[in-house]
Amino acid sequence: MDMSAANRKGLSLFALIMIGLGSIFGSGWLFGAGQAAQVAGPAALVAWVIGAVFIGMIAMTYAEVGAAYPLPGAMARFGSISHGPVLGFMTGWAVWIATASLIPIEAIAGTQYMSSWSFGWARELVADGRLTGTGMAMALFLSVALWLACYWSVELLARANNLLTLVKFAIPVLAVGALIASGFHTGNFTAHGGFAPNGWSAVLTAVSASGVVFAFNGFQAVVNLGGAAKNPGRAIPLALVGALSLGLVIYLALQVAFLGAVPPERLAEAGGWSGVNFASPFADLAKLLMLHWVVTMLQFGAFISPNGANIGNVASAAYLAQNLAETGFFPKKIAEVHPRYGVARPAMWLNLGFSVLLLLTVGHSWEALASVVSAAMVVSYLMGPIAVGVFRQTKPDLPRPFRLPAARVLCPVTFAFAACALYWSKWPNTGKVALLTLISVPIAAVVLRRQGETSLRRQFAPAWWMAAFLPWMALLSALGSSEFGGHGVIPGGLDITLVALSALGFYFWAVRAGVQAHRAGLPHPDPVPDATAGPVPGQRHPEPAGAVGR
Repeated sequence: MDMSAANRKGLSLFALIMIGLGSIFGSGWLFGAGQAAQVAGPAALVAWVIGAVFIGMIAMTYAEVGAAYPLPGAMARFGSISHGPVLGFMTGWAVWIATASLIPIEAIAGTQYMSSWSFGWARELVADGRLTGTGMAMALFLSVALWLACYWSVELLARANNLLTLVKFAIPVLAVGALIASGFHTGNFTAHGGFAPNGWSAVLTAVSASGVVFAFNGFQAVVNLGGAAKNPGRAIPLALVGALSLGLVIYLALQVAFLGAVPPERLAEAGGWSGVNFASPFADLAKLLMLHWVVTMLQFGAFISPNGANIGNVASAAYLAQNLAETGFFPKKIAEVHPRYGVARPAMWLNLGFSVLLLLTVGHSWEALASVVSAAMVVSYLMGPIAVGVFRQTKPDLPRPFRLPAARVLCPVTFAFAACALYWSKWPNTGKVALLTLISVPIAAVVLRRQGETSLRRQFAPAWWMAAFLPWMALLSALGSSEFGGHGVIPGGLDITLVALSALGFYFWAVRAGVQAHRAGLPHPDPVPDATAGPVPGQRHPEPAGAVGR
């Protein structure tokens, strides 16, 4: 989608909902139901509801700040506006990592579903639930091929977004109908340990580590691109509610169909839901039920959904890299735009390199990478409620086309919910993500020194809460109950209580730090002092790589 054109004409509400819905239906629907059922059994249905409520709360905080600051790649900018450059880089870094990581994971999803093809070479792509050397090569090929398509022909691909979204929407709906019609086994919902065979802690783990948060993460596309809507204040919250609501209905239908369609004898052979492990969940299940037309449709959908979604991933990741370059923490060359094609090619090269690195190191399966990426996504959500809290105190006259109701209560509760979701991601995922995010701290120090900053203590003051919050969460995760991967030093029940209560303390610390940062003059000047005034002179946000949903 040509954002320059969008800024002139304005995205319609329908187009923005399609962007959000297209983002939500990437590879999450292909694997989420199978993975959640394996972790939580039939109680995975509850995990989807919890996940939608959690993401909805996060999304509404971003709806307020996103409507007030309708900027491309806005989620990478809020930290700079609220707390200054250091926290801006830390949170922008986290958002960039989470978004750029989606590029290889969608290619992995397409490759795993290709293994369900009847060709001999296709069956060799996956072994024991992991990509083989041939599978890694195929995933690498898909990543590079899609990247090249965006590199050369963004506008053509972007124009197809609405059609691709409708196709992606139709395929899971048809799959649900076919699976239920093939034979629905209500006993599956209570057999082999009952509705929650692995306990309610497994339900919480499924929210963070089994693709639930990953699936709903597409709401970011609405925030990042909502500034191009005709009326951002109205369009952003309505598009978020519409996309998340439709997404929840279909994901629940997919989960119900999967749970009810698994043959009882297969469930018994596997020893319960924990043993039901399909490399390509819906395609393998359709094969088992002799639904050959469904298999063909799903194999087609496995290309349409992940690879169509990756157009938006390439676009969003490029926007985010550009924002980090414009704030000085990435080389300025990253933000350069090709004069003919209108794409930020250096940013795209950076994202491609990062994608290949992830693919070759930890991208051995969709499930393995999704658990880490989901935890990184939760870290990227932290700034929404904090930014609302800071701006309510420091910018009371800021034009707010949308105001979050009961923000004084909802913002700290939402932040505590995000902290719990990070904890539910399980150790060692929490530790990995904390370490990956904290790498930004020494980078920020080096960059500020090179820019001539003489008082690092002053610059880092608004960011210490984040530098303390992540190690604290990693420590709690490591010492927490074994149900969430910890060593059992902190018993179950007490661990989540401790996470939630300490998160409230960190929230108020973060808001106070933001208020003090404004008094010290650390945050950057408002990039959009009035959302209706148009672009700030001298500030350019050209189209990097297309802007369609994930």
